[in-house]
Amino acid sequence: MTDSAAHIAEVALVGDRSPNVVSHTRIPLLLQALAERDRLVLDPYWIPSEDAEAADAVRGFDAVWVVPGSPYRSEAGVLNAIRTAREEGIPFLGTCGGFQHALLEFARGACGLTHVAHAENDPGADDFLIEPLACSLAGHENTVHVEPGSLAHSVIGSERTVERYSCHYGPSRHLETLEAHGLRFSGRDDDGQVRLAELTGHPFFLASLFQPELYGDGSRPHPMIRGLARAAVEHASRTAHQSV
Repeated sequence: MTDSAAHIAEVALVGDRSPNVVSHTRIPLLLQALAERDRLVLDPYWIPSEDAEAADAVRGFDAVWVVPGSPYRSEAGVLNAIRTAREEGIPFLGTCGGFQHALLEFARGACGLTHVAHAENDPGADDFLIEPLACSLAGHENTVHVEPGSLAHSVIGSERTVERYSCHYGPSRHLETLEAHGLRFSGRDDDGQVRLAELTGHPFFLASLFQPELYGDGSRPHPMIRGLARAAVEHASRTAHQSV
């Protein structure tokens, strides 16, 4: 067996794992389904947000998945993990809180908006990027319209999808600045509010305000999760060949 065949893709699951967060309890089922149904085998490592503060916390992984469950114990740790994935071309998926913090990291790290804040983490801030939604999406389903030609469209395979939410916060300001620096908002709801984002020029960088973990009964992974798994396996194979 060659080194490339022996190397299993390793994914960092960044977030504060809790049995009370439904999406967290779904993830082991989804990983099992990926292996059994799609032959996409991932080796998962849960990394608490505080541990993610270390400079090399997610370096060397084949994918980074920032899972729901905000407020995270360490905003800095989550942002550090996202920055590493963004800058080093590691496949990335951010869901719900992961979406919110992906936008926050990009605004601060790539756009120079160093003072923007997340209202849940810093309610006394002067400039919010992420604010309470006018109407909470928690417990709701909503239609998302996906832009043709986007990464999201190639992964989801449709221009329209109905997704489940558990979110109280979303993006509000500075979106044009984020777009000008290379972040693409590739999915919106019926009211035109941003629900999907991706990074132009990155191998796989996708974030959703909805929770694909809640898709179906857990026996069939959402296409976005399958897309991350494929990207992770490809990253592992590429890394293995480079090391030979």
